[in-house]
Amino acid sequence: MNPGEITLILQRAGQGDPSASAQLLPLLYEELRRLAAAKMARESAGHTLQPTALVHEAWLRLGGDQQPAWQNRAHFFAAAAEAMRRILIDRARSRRAVRHGGQLQRVNVDEVQIPDATVSDDELLAVHEALERFTAEDPKKAELVKLRYFGGLTLEDAAQALDIPFGTAKRWWLYSRAWLAQTITAAR
Repeated sequence: MNPGEITLILQRAGQGDPSASAQLLPLLYEELRRLAAAKMARESAGHTLQPTALVHEAWLRLGGDQQPAWQNRAHFFAAAAEAMRRILIDRARSRRAVRHGGQLQRVNVDEVQIPDATVSDDELLAVHEALERFTAEDPKKAELVKLRYFGGLTLEDAAQALDIPFGTAKRWWLYSRAWLAQTITAAR
């Protein structure tokens, strides 16, 4: 199905069309799951949330079967990326909280793994805090970062979702990465 058809179904669902709402999740599910899987691949080894659960929780936060009025496909995926980001931030905060045993690391004795290059909760929260400041300074570029980092979109897909030229997205991405790296480094 092409992006234009998805936009029409999103708009019909937002207008209360029950048949459009019923079509929506099956149409978008695989793409949402792909985005969630890309994000979850960067999570630390101790996380318990699976991509399918992330998609379902994000779907519920977006309104479930009572979808709001989406302007287009890009609007929907931007909101989905933001919902996934917030879910992951909430989980990172709760895992880090002392009262939840956040300083303890879960270890499955049967499946001891060698640590890999994944994002820790502290790193995720540092990115989140820097991104909040960046959003206040430059919301458009911050949206690109959210789509790439938390939504798992390629630079080309993010440019299309934001309706900006690829060259602009590339410049924004380079600037945003540098800004965030400097901000995170300064905060440490």
